[in-house]
Amino acid sequence: MSQILIGTALLLVVLALFTLFSYKAPQGMKAMGALANAACASFLVEAFHFSLFGEQMGIKFLEGVGSANGNLGGVAAGILVPLALGVSPVYAVLVGLTVSGFGILPGFIAGYLVSFVIKFLEEKVPAGLDLIAIILVAAPLARFIAMAMDPVVKNTLLQIGQVLIQASDSSPIVMGLILGGLITVVATAPLSSMALTSIIGLTGIPMGIGALAVFGSSFMNYVFFSKMKFGSKKDTIAVAIEPLTQSDIISANPIPVYATNFIGGAMSGIIVALMGIQVGTPGLATPIAGFFVSVAQNGTNALIAAVGCMLVSVLAGFIGHAIFKNTKIKTADEIRGTQVFDSNTAA
Repeated sequence: MSQILIGTALLLVVLALFTLFSYKAPQGMKAMGALANAACASFLVEAFHFSLFGEQMGIKFLEGVGSANGNLGGVAAGILVPLALGVSPVYAVLVGLTVSGFGILPGFIAGYLVSFVIKFLEEKVPAGLDLIAIILVAAPLARFIAMAMDPVVKNTLLQIGQVLIQASDSSPIVMGLILGGLITVVATAPLSSMALTSIIGLTGIPMGIGALAVFGSSFMNYVFFSKMKFGSKKDTIAVAIEPLTQSDIISANPIPVYATNFIGGAMSGIIVALMGIQVGTPGLATPIAGFFVSVAQNGTNALIAAVGCMLVSVLAGFIGHAIFKNTKIKTADEIRGTQVFDSNTAA
């Protein structure tokens, strides 16, 4: 039990730091959005092609595709973060290539910090010489930052994953409740559940919890967004497929969305933990690939668990609506400055 509490406490600290960064750091939300995009470009491709089509179906070419993308998460973050912060594409690629060989989080930190250095050099160094200055200063600085952060990531975040994996045997119900709730909430946050579970190296029952809890959350978010009328039907379908596509709506309504996702994720996590579903590949906290790999690695038990997660998640969507139906929300129209007219209001 103490291991679960320690692992959970450390995970909560990490999530709190990412949240604080998102809202308080200069252009933090843009940077976190870029991190989520990097996770999609690397880990989501790896989940489908390497884990599902490669390892499970034996298609070697697609396994190679997934492996290539999965190994370049740091490069993806090193490119996409500077781009999101307004750095020119050539310098963004320069930073990304420099952090080759490092994970997504060291690449993210290097890309974020060096972006400000590049902007400073572009402003202060005469035109024509700025390229030389950036090559001489920004490139080695980016790799130095990534090298400095790499052991920190491995010694802290990966340790959290190991603690949670080892603790899964001692109290599966508590583990399922806490981890299922947290990972499902993270799936709607800028960090992304794929990035988190890959960064901390989750495998075994904890990864099974993450995979199927996030699978269930697709149905929960569809029901919840539809009942709350956050946006159009297109927005509702999109959030069910990938919550990060509607990050602006979620960020504007964090308490209803996060609370509802925690309820559904916790119930799903308990089901998965009690059934002992194990997934041997980290980073699979994503609805479609997570479901298929879970079933491929566990057979009928995973299919039954997935159905259970779907049912309790739909229930959680209705519970969330019952709790928050009178809460003032911000709709997609308000957030994006658009107005949708239906047949009843059109002139």
